Amino acid sequence: MEKNDTLAAVHQASLSILKEIDRICRKYGISYMMDSGTLLGAVRHGGFIPWDDDADVAFTRENYERFARVVQKELPDGMRFLEPKNLGSRVFFDFTPRILYLNSQTHEDDGLMKFYGGKLNHLWVDVFILDELPQNRLAASWTKLLHTVIYGLAMGHRYRLDYSKYGRAGRMAVRVLACAGRRIPMKVLYRWQRNVALKDRKGKSSLLYYSNYQPDFLRVTVEKAWSGRSVDMPFEDTVLMAPADSHQVLTQIYGDYMELPPVEKRVPTHSNIEIQVTG
Repeated sequence: MEKNDTLAAVHQASLSILKEIDRICRKYGISYMMDSGTLLGAVRHGGFIPWDDDADVAFTRENYERFARVVQKELPDGMRFLEPKNLGSRVFFDFTPRILYLNSQTHEDDGLMKFYGGKLNHLWVDVFILDELPQNRLAASWTKLLHTVIYGLAMGHRYRLDYSKYGRAGRMAVRVLACAGRRIPMKVLYRWQRNVALKDRKGKSSLLYYSNYQPDFLRVTVEKAWSGRSVDMPFEDTVLMAPADSHQVLTQIYGDYMELPPVEKRVPTHSNIEIQVTG
């Protein structure tokens, strides 16, 4: 299969998941938002970024919890809702739930994929959660530090750790946290992560942050006025939900988001093989 044909099949599979998310949410009166590269694609390309091979949505905490209660019974055959805790009691990938497209394969059946029981060897749509962030800068920094530490501890349950992307101080911090984290059951770390994410939910802050997208998006803070409600936006051959102020959200994430990346970076990034889509 040619590269363009492969990406077309990937986009069609991802679009099928996005349409199911949209259908379920409209049925139950739940708001969600296209996010990250999917939102960028909607604004800049009217659909998928041509070279992208994944999709992302985000929910505020209240909407996510409503969605999580109904999604599994509503999904059709061939799709599955996977929460991180269901990967296994002794393994960790990240804190992000996903909706899997089961009739697909994104990696070789190597040790990494076997470590996660084959559950991550599919196309998926990431599901990010927006929680309330304290307005006070010091309190906000404390919240993000707690998330960073818990993530570091959880990394002790990864298949392997790649220290090459860290500086000397970073490597030491990751080694120490991961070593300590191996002694803490994942069910405890999942509970700690959730408790930190929820600790400010009754506050009166105007800020939201991506509590389950660590460590990359902990730097991103958005206003409730931008992401606290959804609006409809065209996407490919349908209409999906987007943040009320997509411009502000995308600027926070990407800066000058309308500028295309260099040609050499316009490549898929989530697979180590030519993605297989079989249905």
